[in-house]
Amino acid sequence: METYPTWPNLAAMMFARARLWPKQPMLRVFRGGTWQSIAWDQFDRLTASLARALRAAGVSAGDRVVICADNRPEYPIAEVALMAIRAVPVPVYTTNTVDDHAHILRDCGARAAIVGAKGMAERFRQAGERASGLDLLIDMDTPEWARMTADKAPPDDIAAEATLIPPGALACLIYTSGTGGAPKGVMLPHRCILSNCVGAFDLVRPLTLRTETYLSYLPLSHSYEHTVGQFFLLSIGTEIVYARGVEHLAADMLTVRPTILTAVPRVLEVIRTRVLTQVERQSPFKRRLFDRALGIGLKRIDRAPLSLIERVLDPILDRLVRAKVRARFGGRLVAAMSGGARLEPDVGRFFLALGIPIMQGYGQTEAGPVISANPPHAIRIETVGPPLVGVDLRLAEDGEILVRGDLVMDGYWGRPEDTAAAIVDGWLHTGDIGVLDPDGYLRITDRKKDMIVLSGGDNVSPAKVEGVLMAEPEIAQAVVAGDGRAGLSALLVPAEGFDDVGVAVAVSRANHRLSVTERVRKHAVVEPFTVENGLLTPTQKIRRLMVARTHEEVLRRLHG
Repeated sequence: METYPTWPNLAAMMFARARLWPKQPMLRVFRGGTWQSIAWDQFDRLTASLARALRAAGVSAGDRVVICADNRPEYPIAEVALMAIRAVPVPVYTTNTVDDHAHILRDCGARAAIVGAKGMAERFRQAGERASGLDLLIDMDTPEWARMTADKAPPDDIAAEATLIPPGALACLIYTSGTGGAPKGVMLPHRCILSNCVGAFDLVRPLTLRTETYLSYLPLSHSYEHTVGQFFLLSIGTEIVYARGVEHLAADMLTVRPTILTAVPRVLEVIRTRVLTQVERQSPFKRRLFDRALGIGLKRIDRAPLSLIERVLDPILDRLVRAKVRARFGGRLVAAMSGGARLEPDVGRFFLALGIPIMQGYGQTEAGPVISANPPHAIRIETVGPPLVGVDLRLAEDGEILVRGDLVMDGYWGRPEDTAAAIVDGWLHTGDIGVLDPDGYLRITDRKKDMIVLSGGDNVSPAKVEGVLMAEPEIAQAVVAGDGRAGLSALLVPAEGFDDVGVAVAVSRANHRLSVTERVRKHAVVEPFTVENGLLTPTQKIRRLMVARTHEEVLRRLHG
């Protein structure tokens, strides 16, 4: 594919691809003890059938319809069917509480929902009672779904209708998971997501693309997985394989052997810790081999010249050491995109040195969501790369990152004041602080609103300090606080197998890598931050504000 095709909207794109690749594998899922595949021609028939059935059930153009399901083939089928009849899908997290679902139903006025996860139908019945009611509730695991997707008629009528939807029409409404406050509905038109697809295609074009395989494990309700892990990758013919769950991710990577992967920083940190722990258990000779392989890899990243002996050893160490680490990812990985949170540079360098191609990117739901990313053959892991093609980016006087282009949202659903504050003269104010290097690579330094100002007037980036702390193998999670105080305190969660003493040693080690004002003066070990206790978003971002509120008394004692 030399150039990326153009389509008026996402539904038209999907039907066009089905006509081009009717028998090509499209979606794969583990069911009944085996991996089952769906081809493109099955997808467009099922989608057209569901579109007709939804319309017959009373779903009209402009209606908001919530989708809440695990990652599975029925998800894109439901979403594209809704888009094709101009309804507005509202993807939401399966980890939401009943109150969360009720808030979204009320906020966007949805009176219909499509669900596909254990116990989800009952949860939505309760949410509907707390909101304004539900006129239609469809469960993907019932005979009703089978009936609605049973029409064997060709998809031509629905596909033809879809081509008439303009690029500026509302494609979907995605609620920001947020690290604090009630989620807001981000209005993403078709042009916004298609703009991201064009930019992503330009980014990966230097790769030797063949029949790619992508392992999908991030929730499809997350804007990145929704745009890139679903629409973009499908548009270039990638087969999407739905992981059996995060708990099976390591095994699924070995079985599926993906060529493309999304790797959120937390997953990379866990794998790095496990690799290092395993290395520590090896013989002194094998530990030296690993250290040598890592050291030569780091020199290559830094473009430092290798000695004659290093050039001789490099291919041998690649087979003996690096290949074993690559095998943890299935051994076929061409590209792994890291995003969703800040990747500590040392973690990224670790994997790059071992031959794992980590491309860090940056974005937010309000921008489709991808704003910038590292190109595969020119990675600067300490940055989030240059802006994608079609993205205008500049920095405000205070360093805030401003973005303009087709990727920018239409606004927040029902929140004109918030929209006016976020988009000024066409520029999206991201709320992130950054710097641009001479080559146009962007580096994120902090969130504008999260900066800690110490009592002495020093500004400290909590993201940086937390990243340094979590790069230590003994520390799994970290939140620092200290606004208006003389110094920083930290709430820390030990990594598996480590205790309070190990954490204390790690803090001391991390402090040597921080400036005087950034150093952690006091810390407390606390229980893990999880989605279940409300201290972690579904995409593994720590809700710093909620953590501080929950541990208010602990922080008070630390600040003393």
